[in-house]
Amino acid sequence: MKNLITKFALTGLFALALLFTSCQEEFEEVGGDQQETITASSTTASLIKKTSSNDGSFDNIVDSASCFAVNFPYTVNVNGVEITIDSREDLHAIEEIFDEVDVDDDILEILFPITITFADFTELVIENADQLEDLAEGCLEGGDDDDIECIDFVYPITLFTFDINEQQTGEFNITSDEDLRKFFDGLEDDDLVSIQFPVTLKKFDGTEIVVDSNAELAMALEQAEDECDEDDDDDYNDDDFDEERFDFCLTQCPWVVREVVRDNVDQTDQYFEYVMNFTEDGGVTVKDREGNVLNGTWSARFTDRGPLLTLEFDVLVDFNLEWLVYEIGDHTIKLFAENGNKIIMRQHCPDDDGDDDPDTLREILKECEWIIKKVKNQGEEIRRLLGYEFNFMADGVVTLSDGITTIEGTWEVGLNNEEIPSLLIEMPEDGVSFDWPLRDLDDHRLKFEVEEIGYELVLLRVCDDSADDGDIPEIRNILFGGPWNVASYTEDGMDMTDNYTDMDFNFSTMHQVEVSVNDDPIAAGLWRVLRDDDGNLKFFLNFDNDGSLTELTDDWYINEVDANRIELVHEDENSTEILVFEKP
Repeated sequence: MKNLITKFALTGLFALALLFTSCQEEFEEVGGDQQETITASSTTASLIKKTSSNDGSFDNIVDSASCFAVNFPYTVNVNGVEITIDSREDLHAIEEIFDEVDVDDDILEILFPITITFADFTELVIENADQLEDLAEGCLEGGDDDDIECIDFVYPITLFTFDINEQQTGEFNITSDEDLRKFFDGLEDDDLVSIQFPVTLKKFDGTEIVVDSNAELAMALEQAEDECDEDDDDDYNDDDFDEERFDFCLTQCPWVVREVVRDNVDQTDQYFEYVMNFTEDGGVTVKDREGNVLNGTWSARFTDRGPLLTLEFDVLVDFNLEWLVYEIGDHTIKLFAENGNKIIMRQHCPDDDGDDDPDTLREILKECEWIIKKVKNQGEEIRRLLGYEFNFMADGVVTLSDGITTIEGTWEVGLNNEEIPSLLIEMPEDGVSFDWPLRDLDDHRLKFEVEEIGYELVLLRVCDDSADDGDIPEIRNILFGGPWNVASYTEDGMDMTDNYTDMDFNFSTMHQVEVSVNDDPIAAGLWRVLRDDDGNLKFFLNFDNDGSLTELTDDWYINEVDANRIELVHEDENSTEILVFEKP
């Protein structure tokens, strides 16, 4: 495993604090068995606190400490490449840079200050490298921590507090791990607590169990403590597989080749989308893009470095090596060997995609129009297409429109080389012209993605312009009665309303919005009201093609609406924005 050298530099960040409180003014008498209460210092309470603790192990590649995590966003410099880390997914970019060059030492610099969150959800601003290293050394050796990660509570949960006379003193609705951990941390050792059963728990493998008493709860949490690998080691990228688990993952489903480098020469084009099947008897078959099948063998042995996989073929000599399994998980396997050799493959299990029949996708596409909720191309989100409408017609013609301008192209559906239903779009708009493999399908939402190269397309279904949804026509009619002014616009509490002073927003038919000052038009964009796949009312605004109001381009939740006011909210991992329109 590579030796990670961590250095640190200076920059700015922010601090975030959360507070959970609840109270009840009157005492209530409680029926039931007093034995169903627990004290805050009991074993059961300790197990609950461990299970609801904040897991700090997911970012060990950055901080080398499992007892705390660095708050998003922050910036790191990885082998000379500066990266802003906004989410857990961004941590994989660090790993990818480490993987690019097979060297002994990788250098990661954190730009300070940063904010970290401990297991109890308390936060601390870290000003420099020495301060962070001192805290990391305080974690248990090997990166272990006390939290229980193999099982989770399913919220909400209701808790009650009592006095020594069995009188209820409070009722608390718990909706998150943070709420639960802070609740128990705020109790005195002899305080009494009761849990409203049944309580549902979700295990690491996705199965759910229901417990009906304190004893059942304590037993379930205690048994789950060592049921899975919590991957708390400081090296982050180790994959702690025993032989049985490794063999199962390798042979469970076919693997599709995504990248091949042999002796520092990129051979990806030659082997891209070859499909490799491993069998339990040590056989391996490879199907090339023309359907030809090549046979070989595989074997594995386990060392301190991790699993070593040996491949032997008569024909595919570029695969013939003993490979270090640098990563296996999340449907990806990465193999490395000395002297610049690498193979990366993506696993495809037919059940992952639900319905594997291209006819199902084809018929769903033709039923209604589809609105672009998200499109990414080579990792870059193409915001200028947010809210655009696809119309897939039976003759293989597809149109893409913003309500005024319409682009025409062709479409077809079939199985790609991975045997996955795929939507091929060809039109002058480069942002959507691609062979899109289906990843998620239901009646209201389609997701297409090639994660390895940063392509993603999410579509929402709209039939008859949502005329049968009473709320949507009503909201549209309200908006038609403009003009509207920005009464308030805040981002993470920062008031930016003054940026929109004297601007009139006029929402018209054909999904067009015009912005003017003193009746002089200054910007134009696209707007839509629709219901997403979760049943929420959404308001799409797109000024990205204009340039002057691009910060308003987003898909907003409609939080509140009446004849004179509409409040919109957009939340993601990075920020919370609130936009309020009012009639003048």
